[in-house]
Amino acid sequence: MSQQTINFTLNGVPTRVSVPVQMSALEMIRNVAGLTGTKYGCGEGECGACTIILDGVSLNSCLLFAVECDGRQVTTIEGLAADPVGLRIEKAFVEAGAVQCGFCTPGMVMQARQLLEQNPHPSREEIQRGIEGNLCRCTGYVKIIDAIEAASKE
Repeated sequence: MSQQTINFTLNGVPTRVSVPVQMSALEMIRNVAGLTGTKYGCGEGECGACTIILDGVSLNSCLLFAVECDGRQVTTIEGLAADPVGLRIEKAFVEAGAVQCGFCTPGMVMQARQLLEQNPHPSREEIQRGIEGNLCRCTGYVKIIDAIEAASKE
């Protein structure tokens, strides 16, 4: 099993790790970096539970190789703890009751963060389109959309 050392910025912190070349970014984030907020859902890029922001673009970390993070900026749900917009989104999710089981929440919040970066004041329809790749089995999405809409108005 071939290993490669990679250097990247993880949530604003310069990071250097050695990983198997076939390891996913999701596995690296959870098992090497120890950040378990990013969830393993389907492993096929269909559910959005593993959403991260890589160089300003939201992506499913289960579909990326860890070595693709070399030289790049990686933000996980833990990285939003120092981000005013991320904190506003998280607060809105709690206040709107958009969190039930919580499994999809990190990916939803990350996708919402990316959406508000691109469009600070989206319509409800734009919010619906913006979270299309993130699945939730509990909420019915109404409260999630309400939360993102509320966060966009603060």
